[in-house]
Amino acid sequence: MNESRDRDGTSATSSFELRTPRMTLDNDVVLAPQTRRMFEEAIGAMRHHKTIYNDWGFGAVDPTGRNMVVNFYGPPGTGKTLAAEALAGTLKRPFLHIGISELESKYVGETAKNITQAFREADAEGALLFFDEADTLLGARLSSVTQGIDNEINAMRSTLLIELERCEGVVVFATNFAKNYDNAFVSRIRYHIEFALPDFDGRKQLWERLLVPGVPLGEPRADIIERCAAASEGLSGREIRTALRTAFPRAILSDPAAPTVRWPHIVTAIDDIRAAHRNVGKHRPAPLSGEASADAGRQLLGLAD
Repeated sequence: MNESRDRDGTSATSSFELRTPRMTLDNDVVLAPQTRRMFEEAIGAMRHHKTIYNDWGFGAVDPTGRNMVVNFYGPPGTGKTLAAEALAGTLKRPFLHIGISELESKYVGETAKNITQAFREADAEGALLFFDEADTLLGARLSSVTQGIDNEINAMRSTLLIELERCEGVVVFATNFAKNYDNAFVSRIRYHIEFALPDFDGRKQLWERLLVPGVPLGEPRADIIERCAAASEGLSGREIRTALRTAFPRAILSDPAAPTVRWPHIVTAIDDIRAAHRNVGKHRPAPLSGEASADAGRQLLGLAD
């Protein structure tokens, strides 16, 4: 398929967000050692597919093993979407990002057709196909069907199962609620890769990466990074970035003539995030119940009240 791309690499004709990846795993993503090991295994399996399936003959007993289906799971803000795009960059594939809200808003009542279309576009482009908020799609199929809407939910999920069987490319799912997945989907996913909140070393790497050299600091960079890593226990990578987005303007406002980022600017920004944990929303929401998962499916289909 020939098509133009916008300046940001996004496809001009794709029905979904198809773009050229802006990053790779080695250069742009901070991963825990266990998470990185799982990525290395998955990438190795893709790169050595011909040896395993053709030369060793494993394809004779595993004819559906032509694809690579991976699931990223963990708390919000731990880098799942970033890692999916970076994996596409590492594999030198276009990145086809499917957001559940995009399906709901653009294709009301036709989600099953859109799932098929997404797989067709990914196949035509040789793209990594990424489904965000996948628990809505991969939830348990309804055994007690009481209305036509329930039939459509099951049809949507059955379509996805069929497409996964047919697929010969790379599919990545991401979720904050992996416990909601139907076992039929779990068994078709080759690698389940956990994205946990960063430990001290991980937080230190994140602060080192985000405190870019051009930021004027009020104390030695190594010292402030150590203090930041210790003070930010329990924060995700996204929240660490948010802390700096808050701290930098705070530093400028405190001394416009000669702005310098000092420890109080950063630690108060971290404190603000912790206050939001306590007082705003549900920082670590509980997984959906079976009925709530069904309601989410109905909403995705555009059939909720």
